[in-house]
Amino acid sequence: MSASSLLPAPPEAREFVFHDRDFRRVCELIHRHAGISLGPAKRDMVYGRLSRRLRALGIDSFRDYLDHIEGGGDGELQGFINALTTNLTAFFREPHHFERLREELLAHAAAPAVRQPLRLWSCAASTGEEPYSMAIAACEAFGTLSPPVRILATDIDTQVLDTAATGVYPLERVASLEPALLRRYFLRGKGPQAGRCRVRPELQALVRFEALNLLQPRYDIDGDVVALFCRNVMIYFDKPTQRAILSRLVTHLAPEGLLYTGHSENYLHAADLIRPCGRTLYRRAEADR
Repeated sequence: MSASSLLPAPPEAREFVFHDRDFRRVCELIHRHAGISLGPAKRDMVYGRLSRRLRALGIDSFRDYLDHIEGGGDGELQGFINALTTNLTAFFREPHHFERLREELLAHAAAPAVRQPLRLWSCAASTGEEPYSMAIAACEAFGTLSPPVRILATDIDTQVLDTAATGVYPLERVASLEPALLRRYFLRGKGPQAGRCRVRPELQALVRFEALNLLQPRYDIDGDVVALFCRNVMIYFDKPTQRAILSRLVTHLAPEGLLYTGHSENYLHAADLIRPCGRTLYRRAEADR
C-alpha cells in the first residue's frame, strides 16, 4: 500500500462538496443549539457523520442540507444534533466514582430517617450504561432490588436514549463485569436474543430517561439530587458555556450532594460555584457557608 493511499480523499473526490463555509455553518449551528465547540480537526468527522444524513434525506449538497435545517425542515435539527454528538460510555466507567456513590448511599441507608426517595441524576446518560451502573450501586448499598432511589437519566441525543430505555446490550458490553453482578442484574438472551442481555426490570424501574439539552435556560428537575453525574460532556463546551451550565446544575444539587465529573475536566474557572472534595468530585461552594 502506498503512502498516498492513506491520505484523505481530496475534496473533489468526495460524494458531496463540503466547502469551508459549510463547515463554518455546521460549527455555528451545533454551538448555538447544543453548545458543542468544534475545531478544524473535526472537519473530516463532521463530513463523515453528516453525509449519512444527506443520503438518508436524499439531499445533494451540504448547503441545501443546512438550509433545510435552518428552515425548520421535518425536525431535522434533532437528527443533526444526534449525528454530531459523541457517545463514549461503559458500565462502571471510572469505577472509583461508583465506589464513592455506594459509600454515600450506605451512609444514607444507615441514617435514622432516609429522605425517600433519594434522587440521583445522570445528565449525559448516552446509551444507559452510566445510569444503570448508578442503579446497581444503589441496589448494592441498600441490599435490595428496590432501593429508595430515583434516577433521572437525560441526554440531548434522542437516539441513544431510545437504546438506553430498552436496556438491551450485546454481551461484550458487560463482559468486564463481575460474574456475581451479571447474575444479579442482567438476564441473558436466548433464541433470537442469543448474544445479548437485558438489565433486570427492577433495575429499569429505578431509572427515568428524558431528553434534555443542557443549554436550556432552566432544568425541570424535581427535588435536590444527592449525586449528579456530569462526566466527559463538558469537554465539548467552551469555558463560558461550561460556566453557564454549571451555574444551573448546582442549583439542583443537595447541600450534601456530590457532583461527579470526568477525569479530564477542569473547573478552576468556577471556584465560586463548586469546590473539590475528592478525585474528580465536587460540592456546591455555598455548602461551606
